[in-house]
Amino acid sequence: MTRLIEELRKLPGIGTKSAQRLAFHVLRSSPDDAEQLASAIRTLKASLRLCSICNNITDVDPCSYCTSPARDQHLVCVVEEPTNIATIEKTRSYAGVYHVLHGTLSPIGGVGPEQLRIANLLTRLPEIDELILATSPTTEGEATARYLVEEVHRVEPRVRVTRIATGVPAGSDIEYADEVTMTRALEGRREL
Repeated sequence: MTRLIEELRKLPGIGTKSAQRLAFHVLRSSPDDAEQLASAIRTLKASLRLCSICNNITDVDPCSYCTSPARDQHLVCVVEEPTNIATIEKTRSYAGVYHVLHGTLSPIGGVGPEQLRIANLLTRLPEIDELILATSPTTEGEATARYLVEEVHRVEPRVRVTRIATGVPAGSDIEYADEVTMTRALEGRREL
């Protein structure tokens, strides 16, 4: 039981209490349910890998985005994590391909450019016309975006680099927007 609790604590967002609850749930579950969980974990680890082009999680290499003839291979959206792709895909308004960094620069957290998946992005630049930086509007996300702009222009100056807009979210009240959000909303305004 202690070993299972320790292993569960390694999962993001799972503390000791949550790990204990999960361990006791597994203990109370049927042997078949426990085996199904273990089998799902084994299958996940055996079947999934990172796409050699974009670093997305996939069961085929290259992934379906990178091999799709319906997608614009010259338009690349850079995201922090594979989960960000699903958010963009929900909009049904993007038809390019992706590049997943698997994190952001964080000197305090010990994450430098070497820990991110930037090298294979730089090798893709000769085929790219526009790079859309879709990192989060956090300090780390902004630092990562700035670093990428410098690197891309150093390696391939002709590539157009854009940043997703930030500002007041749809459905919210301007009264509750902080100064940074309001400033970005004003800077990112567009003509109607």
